[in-house]
Formats: sequence, C-alpha cells, structure tokens
Amino acid sequence: MPVDTLVEAPQSSLSGVARVLVHAGKLNAKTAEDLVKSSKEKKTSFISSVIAGGAITSADLAHTLSAALALPVMDINAVDLQRLPRNVIDTKLASQYQVLVLGKRGNRLFIGGADPTDQEAVERIKFATQLSPEWVILEHDKLAKILEDSGASATETLENIVGGDFEFDVSDEESAAPETQEVTVDVEDAPVVRFLQKMLIDAINSRASDLHFEPYEFHYRVRFRVDGELREITQPPIAIKDKLASRIKVISRMDIAEKRVPQDGRMKLKFGNKSIDFRVSTLPTLFGEKIVIRILDSSSAKLGIEALGYEKVEKDRLLKCIARPYGMVLVTGPTGSGKTVSLYTCLNILNQPGVNISTVEDPAEINLPGINQVNVNDKAGLTFSAALKSFLRQDPDVIMVGEIRDLETADIAIKAAQTGHMVMSTLHTNDAPTTLTRLLNMGVAPFNIASSVLLITAQRLARRLCESCKAPAEYPKEAMLKAGYKESDLDGSWKPYRAVGCSACTNGYKGRVGIYQVMPISEDIQRIILAEGTSMDIAEQAQREGIRDLRQSGLVKVRAGFTTLEEVIAATNE
Repeated sequence: MPVDTLVEAPQSSLSGVARVLVHAGKLNAKTAEDLVKSSKEKKTSFISSVIAGGAITSADLAHTLSAALALPVMDINAVDLQRLPRNVIDTKLASQYQVLVLGKRGNRLFIGGADPTDQEAVERIKFATQLSPEWVILEHDKLAKILEDSGASATETLENIVGGDFEFDVSDEESAAPETQEVTVDVEDAPVVRFLQKMLIDAINSRASDLHFEPYEFHYRVRFRVDGELREITQPPIAIKDKLASRIKVISRMDIAEKRVPQDGRMKLKFGNKSIDFRVSTLPTLFGEKIVIRILDSSSAKLGIEALGYEKVEKDRLLKCIARPYGMVLVTGPTGSGKTVSLYTCLNILNQPGVNISTVEDPAEINLPGINQVNVNDKAGLTFSAALKSFLRQDPDVIMVGEIRDLETADIAIKAAQTGHMVMSTLHTNDAPTTLTRLLNMGVAPFNIASSVLLITAQRLARRLCESCKAPAEYPKEAMLKAGYKESDLDGSWKPYRAVGCSACTNGYKGRVGIYQVMPISEDIQRIILAEGTSMDIAEQAQREGIRDLRQSGLVKVRAGFTTLEEVIAATNE
C-alpha cells in the first residue's frame, strides 16, 4: 500500500474543525486524531483541546475557519453586549453549544460561535426559535469568557448574592412545631434565604406572573413566566433544592415535614411600607418538590377598567350590568387569562361604604380593604356552596364566587341572583355562548339561566407590542381575509405591526393586552336558552346583535396597533 495512503487514512475519519485544520496545514492528521480522541475521553470540545494544547491560537483558528468556510469573523470585544438580543434562545442551549445570539433580521438569526461546523447546534436552535441560523465566527477564548461571565451572573454563587432592603413577613403561627424544629435548622441558611429573596425581587422587576422551581435528576432550574411565556432564568446548585423547598414551606405556613402530597400556602414580602403577596403551590415529583409561586399584585385590581383594554362599547355594556341591583355576571376563559383581575376591577368599582361585598375563593388572590373575603377549606367543610349559604344570612349586596364548579354551587348562586343580589363568578369555557350551554349541561334549569344571567364576558390575553420598536408589517391579503378581516377593512387606511425586539422589551413584546367578548343576555338570547338551543344558535344571535366574538375583538386590537396578527390567531384559535 502506498505511503501517502497510510498518511491520509486517519484524515478520512476526521470531520468538522479537525478536518478543516488538517486541510489547512495547521495540524497533521495524527495529532488531530489524538486530540479528537482525547476530547471525547475528557468530554470537552475539540476546539478547547486544540487551543489548550497550544497547537493553534484562538485568533488563528477563527481566521482559518473563516477562510475555509467563507464565513465572517467578528471581534466580540468590540460589540456592546447590552444591545444584543436577549431570551431568543435559553441560556442552557447557549451554554451547551457555546453560542451567542448576535442579531435577528426577518427569519434569519445570526449566531456567533467558535465551531461553525456544529450542525447539531444549528438544528437545535432552528427548532427552538423557528428561525434560520447563520454563523458568525467568534474567537473561542473571548466567547468562552463572555459566556462564563453571563453564566456567573445568572447562577451566582449563593454565598455572594447580595441581600436587599426587604424581608419576609413570618408571623408567630408559622413557627415550627417542636417535632419539626430539627428540620428547620437548615431552613434559616442565610445564602438560601438571600437566593430566594433575589429570585422574588428579580421576578417582580421582570414583571413575571409566576416563578417555577423545578428539580430534575442532575440539575435544578428556575423559570419565570413573563407575558405568558416561560423562560429559564438560572440553574442553581442541585444541592440547595431541599433547603430551598423547606424555606419556602416555612414562610408559606405549610407542613415542612410532609413531602408526599401537594400543599398550598401564601407568603408576603415587605419593602418598607409596601408588601407583595405570593400564592405558593408544591407538587411532589420524581426528584423532589416542584414549587410554583404566583405573584399576586393587588395594584392590578386598582388600575381601573380603562387599563384592562375593553373597547368603549364593551366597557359600557359591562358597567351597565354591574350597576344593576341584582342578577349574575360571569367571566370565562382558560387559566391565566386574567379573569380574577377583571372580577376584582368590577368589585373595586362597586366597593363603596354603603355596599356589603362578600367573596369566596380558592384561595383569595387579591386582598382588597372593604371586601369580606373567605377562603375555601374543603377539609373543614367550607366549600363554595357552604360559604354561599352562609353569605345569604350575612345581608350581602354583592357576592363573588371564585368559580362555579358543580350544580349545587350554580343553583345557590342563581337563587342568590334571583333574590336581590348581584352575583359574579367565573367558569372555564371557551367563549360566552358555550358558557350558557355548560350551565345547561350541569343541570341548571333553562328558566333559571334565562332569568338570572345578565351578561357573560369571555377573555384572553395576548402579548402587547413594544411601542419603542414595533414596525409596520406586510401580510398577504389572503392571509388577512382568512384571519377574519372583511374586504372593506382592507382599504389601506391602516397598517398592521410586527414585533422587532429591542433592549426595552422581550422579542418585540412588553406586557399584555386583553381580548374580550362581552355578551349581554338579550330577550332573543333568553328565548334560545328557554328553547334549549345550542351554543351555535346563541353565537349566531349574538353576531346579529353586533357582539364581536374573541377573534373579531382581537382583530380590532391588531388594527389599533396593540398586538400582532400572529398573537391574536394564537390566542383565539379554538
């Protein structure tokens, strides 16, 4: 066999960066093969092994790859990192594949990395973002330092987390019982306390609605839900999961010794004179307790109805109905659609010195002075129906039921609405017309529904466009018509907008806007209910009366420039 064939044999088994370096004469095939084998054994990247071994410098490697693959090189030190897009890909993915998002244009995503031959990274990023990644070569050592710094800031060593001017409101009744005092010795671990406080402060500053603490077999992660989307924030050491869970359970008035069943609790964080409430839920999983903390912002109920995003005609219909002395108003929608805030906004409007308001919830989310709030306690027999029966002996004017779940609760609520009380409640249905048929399916008599229900409002939340960076969008006419617009709407007098993304927002969105279907129960709809008509019959009658469905209301928000067509379609796609 010829000698040159023997020399070339190892090279043929090489791929990626190793093959490029051998072809460019920077490494011989044998050295490259040894480095590939060594990097696999040590579970490090080939590029790290090459540079650590002194075979080539980071700068030389970057320029060699650029020349061989016809890709641009960028000096990342000359870039303002604060202006780079954030949260396009999660930090775990960026760390795993050693990449940095540099920019976004249309459906193209520019990613910087030291190894542009890594096709697995491209496919993972493409799948995660639904964008087309394009490589820009960065010097390995500079990129590694940036990723290390950003990782350190996200997953700071617990001992170095700085405490702030805030404290948990832990009352005497939360003190550990004698039999559990041993468990709580670790709970007061200062780094764990500071870490939890930092996560809560960061969540509030990020406008998050929920925090998720999730244990897995080999790692522990924290995610925030911001504007309806979950994003990974940090991966603290897995060793803190039990201490963190115990700390949260102590200040949430839960049994810290019980780890086998789900538990619910509340806690409060004080900032000087201001305090914020949190609802806490624990769930035993395979590798520990998952904890979800919901941030309960009482100020959201005091913003006023204008801040919720009702159109004028929808707002007028709602205000007219809640001003009636008796009857029932129902708010419907999936979990997380803002039903509680809508109900509390209405209660806040009615909350006057001469009005007696009582609520029963599971649990009470927003604390409003002047309103008598009751928490459901199934173990003690305090159910929705039991609380409602008691309310009727408490001389109420307005009653709010957290959710109508069964026939007994529905019957008592309807009887209260028929006997001189304003009753408000929620149901989990898709839209306003299906709410009426849901009550019929529960077993409520058609006459009772027709005579008591005054109005139903269905709602969704869509992400609101960032005012700083939104830009006009061009959609094909066919797509606009398919979405629900009429020919007369597309007269060229307005333009839809698209999300762009800037330092002030997240992928072009900041906050959320409500989409509402507000349907008063007219005499014609009452006749359909009495005849036990279907939800389709009710929907058709509502359309004849000029009541927009959720999609039509969403299209109005697109026309006004509040959100994008994609968001409305996603939020109202039944």
